[in-house]
Amino acid sequence: MRPGKACLLVLLLALAQLLAVASAGEPDEDSNKEDAIEEEDEEEDEEDDLEVKEENGVLVLSDANFDNFVADKDTVLLEFYAPWCGHCKQFAPEYEKIASTLKENDPPIPVAKIDATSESALASRFDVSGYPTIKILKKGQAVDYEGSRTQEEIIAKVKEISQPNWTPPPEVTLVLTKDNFDEVVNDADIILVEFYAPWCGHCKKLAPEYEKAAKELSKRSPPIPLAKVDATAETELAKRFDVSGYPTLKIFRKGKPFDYNGPREKYGIVDYMIEQSGPPSKEILALKQVQEFLKDGDDVIVIGVFKAESDPAYQLYQDAANNLREDYKFHHTFSTEIAKFLKVSPGKLVVMQPEKFQSKHEPSSNMMDIQSSTEGSAIKDYVLKHTLPLVGHRKPSNDAKRYTRRPLVVVYYSVDFSFDYRAATQFWRSKVLEVAKEFPEYTFAVADEDDFATEVKDLGLSESGEDVNAAILDEGGRKFAMEPEEFDSDTLREFVTAFKKGKLKPVIKSQPVPKNNKGPVKVVVGKTFDSIVMDPKKDVLIEFYAPWCGHCKQLEPVYTALGKKYKSRKDLVIAKMDATANDVTSDRYKVEGFPTIYFAPSGDKKNPIKFEDGNRDLEHLSKFIEEHATKPSRTREEL
Repeated sequence: MRPGKACLLVLLLALAQLLAVASAGEPDEDSNKEDAIEEEDEEEDEEDDLEVKEENGVLVLSDANFDNFVADKDTVLLEFYAPWCGHCKQFAPEYEKIASTLKENDPPIPVAKIDATSESALASRFDVSGYPTIKILKKGQAVDYEGSRTQEEIIAKVKEISQPNWTPPPEVTLVLTKDNFDEVVNDADIILVEFYAPWCGHCKKLAPEYEKAAKELSKRSPPIPLAKVDATAETELAKRFDVSGYPTLKIFRKGKPFDYNGPREKYGIVDYMIEQSGPPSKEILALKQVQEFLKDGDDVIVIGVFKAESDPAYQLYQDAANNLREDYKFHHTFSTEIAKFLKVSPGKLVVMQPEKFQSKHEPSSNMMDIQSSTEGSAIKDYVLKHTLPLVGHRKPSNDAKRYTRRPLVVVYYSVDFSFDYRAATQFWRSKVLEVAKEFPEYTFAVADEDDFATEVKDLGLSESGEDVNAAILDEGGRKFAMEPEEFDSDTLREFVTAFKKGKLKPVIKSQPVPKNNKGPVKVVVGKTFDSIVMDPKKDVLIEFYAPWCGHCKQLEPVYTALGKKYKSRKDLVIAKMDATANDVTSDRYKVEGFPTIYFAPSGDKKNPIKFEDGNRDLEHLSKFIEEHATKPSRTREEL
């Protein structure tokens, strides 16, 4: 190659490199355009999210645009609805008229609606639990609308609240402190008191319902007062009434405390307190009533016999009845005719069973002498002791209140005490009675197999082929099924005797044991509950879930992240269990909703700690673990 051509080639290569470098350093025009378009699209999306649309004069608000819209508004009328709700559809034309009217107001008052099924954050924020829910927003604060759903009433209320000088009405709920507690509570025939903590999520959720109930009950004649105590500030009062969790509700009658076991929403509280305000025991005037209880009754009969209301024993009886009024029907009489029929003198408590539950193996009635010195607790204990006959009738309606004692021997068959089937029902019950009299330390009952079909299936007895089956429900949730064979007193006696000697193996409802269980969250089934959760050498965090539960599905990625976070800890197990498909073989781990989470500390498995915090996020679950771990982690030590 000639020297001139070589130089020219070198120059061309150098020029090409310079052009390449220059083009690399400068942004491509097309690329710039694409970036600009993307930014414009994002801005347009944000603007779309914030845009407030209108449907028939009603503004449509969402999780995205709500705060931006209401920020500078004095008053806004809100309706939370569900698209499928019949009441909402019925109310829609009325609401549109309201929007039209308030639009003409001076100044105009915006009327908006929110689909609570899709805008879940707002529905949760404003505690929406039914449809339609109407609220009036005043300077950002929600005021519940409790009137009728008519144009006139709603417009009047909105205009009232929109006035510049409007202030919320004072709370009806009384505020109690150590300075006024005794004076208020001791003077009240009945009062409901809530012990709360300002930071408690459950207390915050209860607060609006409690105040609504207080308003409703204040209108009664005589009114039933509701009160509250900040237990974190009034520590002496909290200690005095054994307040250990929040909220704790107690009913006081002339200063005497009784546990509140009722609902926690407005109408439930109202109905419960109205019932509680009545007398705990009903007077029996005629002998015929007692005879009907015996002939047609289906539950234990409790009657106090007294001379008069001034009888000191009568007041003791009333106090004891107040303690048990939710679970038992109490009666009293001043009739000499009834006293004679019952073969008792005044000052006696009589506990007896209806005729269908009486037998030659037990007394027809039990009597207790009530003196002025008798403790109320002694009356209560006597009623509880004689509540059940030797062999009672276990039903879904009485199971939780009557048949909690273990071991419980249950015989399942077609139980029907109506006239046509009573003889057949009593035939099998008599076989059970023969055995029950020999084992007074156990509770015996008959139960209809259809009423307890799920339980019978879980026991593996639904396909037994026998008309009568039996099982023993033991402490700790353990269950034992009798091998299917022709039922009589002897086979039942052998079964109960084998149980007493510890020769039976429990029935455990369980999914198959996972072959590979090495993930960050260990899967527990019925058969592995004891070996994993009850392992005395390890701390275990166990989540009980249901496959269909929305909250459980929401928790799953958080719980998996929690498992990964602690996977290196050899002394700690993060576990989960489908509580619908597996037995929890310890009654210390009560599952009453999903998800339920417990921390089972090593060395103390009988005292698990329930996770009560409503914030089921990684931070709060981690904090819960660190607080209760028996061996502190490095993170905790560093803290």
